[in-house]
Amino acid sequence: MKEVLIQYMKRFSDLSEPELMKLTEDIPVAVFKKGTILLSQGDVPDKCYFILKGCVRQFAVDENGNEHTYQFYTEEQSVTIFSEQASQYSLGCLEDCTLIVGDLTTEQEAYDMNPVLETMTRKMVFEDMGTMRDEFSSFTSSTPEERYQALMDKRPELIERVPQYQLASYLGIKPESLSRIKKRAAATHLRIVD
Repeated sequence: MKEVLIQYMKRFSDLSEPELMKLTEDIPVAVFKKGTILLSQGDVPDKCYFILKGCVRQFAVDENGNEHTYQFYTEEQSVTIFSEQASQYSLGCLEDCTLIVGDLTTEQEAYDMNPVLETMTRKMVFEDMGTMRDEFSSFTSSTPEERYQALMDKRPELIERVPQYQLASYLGIKPESLSRIKKRAAATHLRIVD
């Protein structure tokens, strides 16, 4: 399973595969059942994750008890909420997940032992931040139909992996609106194919 991590790390390092394998020897891998809450809203984050297999949802519950989905993380994505205060978000496993688990409280020790790991992590974080910034800019300036189309273009697997009401929340619309958008998109696709 760590082969997924090693392939990902190759993008951010000039280390050889044997060097990367040695670097990942002591990295803990854990399996979590579908429904497991990795972080509860209001708790202080002390772990970070890298997804080898599965899907994790970032969400929050507002003062009226309504859930709002902010992100879905899948294979080869890191999941970290950097905060020394209570988290505004929860993280939950939507599927059985195999995750690499990092301890934020001992992160600096790991970097001190493996300086190359710190450089690699910094590159990974910058890439993630750039992607999130671009997605947020696109999201705020697009219509619900455009958001759905962007999801279909960039992450179509989520349509089958995620409950519709959570997808609708992620897209900033009601489930009924998502159903209408999907029907219109399917009808348009049929016309194009015919």
